[in-house]
Amino acid sequence: MDSHTGGDSGMEVEPMPGYVDLISKASTVMLGAWRDCSACGLDFSRRTLLDNAHITWIEIFLFFFCAFLWTQIRRGLTESLFKPLAQWCRLLPKDAAKMPESAWKLVFYTMSWSYSTYLLFFSSYSFFHDPPSVFYNWKSGMSVPTDIAIAYLIQGSFYGHSIYATVYMDAWRKDSAVMVVHHIITLALISLSYAFRYHNVGILVLFLHDINDIQLEFTKLNVYLKSRGGSYYLLNDVLSNMGSVSFSITWFWFRLYWFPLKVLYATCVSSLQSVPNIPFYFFFNALLLALLLMNIYWFLFIVIFIVKVLKMKEVNDVREYEEEEGTKAAGLLRDPKAANDNNDNDAGHHNSADGKHVQNGITKEKHL
Repeated sequence: MDSHTGGDSGMEVEPMPGYVDLISKASTVMLGAWRDCSACGLDFSRRTLLDNAHITWIEIFLFFFCAFLWTQIRRGLTESLFKPLAQWCRLLPKDAAKMPESAWKLVFYTMSWSYSTYLLFFSSYSFFHDPPSVFYNWKSGMSVPTDIAIAYLIQGSFYGHSIYATVYMDAWRKDSAVMVVHHIITLALISLSYAFRYHNVGILVLFLHDINDIQLEFTKLNVYLKSRGGSYYLLNDVLSNMGSVSFSITWFWFRLYWFPLKVLYATCVSSLQSVPNIPFYFFFNALLLALLLMNIYWFLFIVIFIVKVLKMKEVNDVREYEEEEGTKAAGLLRDPKAANDNNDNDAGHHNSADGKHVQNGITKEKHL
């Protein structure tokens, strides 16, 4: 690791392409690269991995240590700060159970996105305004700038922690299985892009994704806070609605507009222009395309969320299960044998003829 240097300022900045340019040029370049890759195969991939992937045992140790540290910091903050705060605010029981998770994620993503913003807009790096520059002067085994290496350690170890946390610490949701896959793909992208020295494009990817997590957790916290202590709080209701609108807009703008047109164009097209035989070209682009598909998948939840708000005038997370359903779903993932034990515990729950959910004799409306 060494002190950072910006991109090659002597080269003209390319204008950002449109969707049509991205699809046409990327498909043409990738098909051409596939035809020219006559030596591609498992043996070639193994040799490429050994020749170009550079990571030390100290870096691996720091990854696992920091992942463990994030878990302990979260547990400490949950017990000493977030849970007492939920009790002090007199949140509803179901909201008090989920509030520590959202508070923790809001704290982390605000910190991580602020640091990525600093690197891209308040240092000498020009990757956001000139995405192809992420591959200028690339060399196998080149030194990683210290400030970018710190960002990679923070983000990589956090996603290592998040794989564990999604299964064993977070509330189980309808998209939690997809979330685990997302964390695995993200961790693979972070660790392998660091090993192959594609760290410049990695910082751009992290910047474009973390802002939505800040808005999501901010909105959820205000949803929990708007009904507390038996009272309704207009300010938190307004903030939750503003957060949801901002979240929906920036999700499309950052993840479905800037991400493909800045990142995917750079990795699919510009990368081969700067480094004709760039290692693991198809592998990294396949992971980035998978990330884009998951962004599109979650955008469908956002569309459902918008429809729900317009119809019911209520902001809630449409990924959430009903409380009992979510508990069962999480339990099945952690212990499939528990399914048989749960079949005998449904005597107090049934559906009425008009489609309403009856629990212990209390009729409840079931929403979207």
